[in-house]
Amino acid sequence: MSKTFQMSKLVKALVVLAGCHYAVSGFVSTELAGQISSHSSSRFTGRIARRSSEAPVTPKAGYEKAAALGAGKAALTARQILILGIASGCHIGFGALLAIAGGGSVPGMAAANPGAQRILMGAFGLPMGLFMTLVGGGELATGNFAVVTAARLEGKATTKQLLKSWGLAYSGNFIGSLLLAALAFAGAVLPGAATSAPIAIATKKVSLTFVQALCKGILCNWLVCMAVWCATNAKEVAGKALAIFLPITGFVALGLEHAVANMFIIAYGMACGAQITLSQFFLRNLLPVTIGNIIGGALAVATTYWAAFGQKKSSAAPAKSEKDLQAA
Repeated sequence: MSKTFQMSKLVKALVVLAGCHYAVSGFVSTELAGQISSHSSSRFTGRIARRSSEAPVTPKAGYEKAAALGAGKAALTARQILILGIASGCHIGFGALLAIAGGGSVPGMAAANPGAQRILMGAFGLPMGLFMTLVGGGELATGNFAVVTAARLEGKATTKQLLKSWGLAYSGNFIGSLLLAALAFAGAVLPGAATSAPIAIATKKVSLTFVQALCKGILCNWLVCMAVWCATNAKEVAGKALAIFLPITGFVALGLEHAVANMFIIAYGMACGAQITLSQFFLRNLLPVTIGNIIGGALAVATTYWAAFGQKKSSAAPAKSEKDLQAA
């Protein structure tokens, strides 16, 4: 089967899905329109008019919203961060599992048309995981590398709070990832020969050099934190979904490295039989990828926008204490 034919099939499938979405949306809209009274219709029209007149979020306003989000995360208790961190580890694990079960389990497509296979793996999986974390609620360390850093640079969080947020969210993410990996393995979500996919993906991840893993970690969390940044600025759930979908699909399709996703993928691959040692897990992948993710989030995203739009409060005024932030 030619690459052009496979790509054509993938595009047609996406077009059909989009067409079904709009057809259903149009049907629902028509049904609702017939049931809405003139009074309700006027209120609805007024609401739409007000919404359309609202100015779009500017980059500066977006930075301020991200810093405010980071301040709220910094003010959470240690217990809250850890619990929500475990939840986010599971969310990202679900996304990684879907990516492996879908785009990661089509070796024929990967050989014949690797570009289409990477797009398929990116589109169906990890966007779902980040969506659950951002809309449902959670503490994802890689996102906190950016937004809590912005809060610290703005003087809205202390260094102690930043380290607490990073450390406990990361620990919770690790626990959640291992928990989901254990459940997926015990439940034989990918049975028999299907385990070859997580084994191959996990083995490839620990085969990177330190520099390769570091650089892929920087690039990955640059995109992940831009997804978080843009989703924070979106006012509607649909807008948040789109803001998440594009960058996350991109990072997976590009083969970049995300520490929290790798916590699940490598642990699950090891459970399925991958010949990977704990030292390889931590030193060949998790360590360099985590350092890269910190650089990508804290420097490439948070510090860049702070340099452009920040109030420079980090040096001009002392950061509020944790007690003050919780009381605000």
